[in-house]
Amino acid sequence: MKKVAVIGCGAYMDSGYGCPGEWRCLKAAALGEHSFDEPSQVVAFIKCECPGRTIVPNTGMAIKLSEMKPDVIHLSSCLVNAKPGCPYSTAEEFAKILEGKTGIKIVLGTHDYH
Repeated sequence: MKKVAVIGCGAYMDSGYGCPGEWRCLKAAALGEHSFDEPSQVVAFIKCECPGRTIVPNTGMAIKLSEMKPDVIHLSSCLVNAKPGCPYSTAEEFAKILEGKTGIKIVLGTHDYH
């Protein structure tokens, strides 16, 4: 089974919008739906905190502490599709930085549930 990490938008998590960290990302991963190409085990769920400077060190720490390197990292749908968007960076910029630092493939999005 593929091991994945999910990075969610901390502003959404803290604001009570219902995403991420609840059923949507986890359901899509478990069932292999939407952005997940097969049923996957979530080995880390990381919160991006404004202004995004901690996304790389927090991801590295989650991987180190879990002692399970993910095969892929998904940026959650709320992080990728936020309206209004992140004022500090784009999902594509976060993905480029993360992939460069971790060497792990980054996927934009997790689900299309409403």
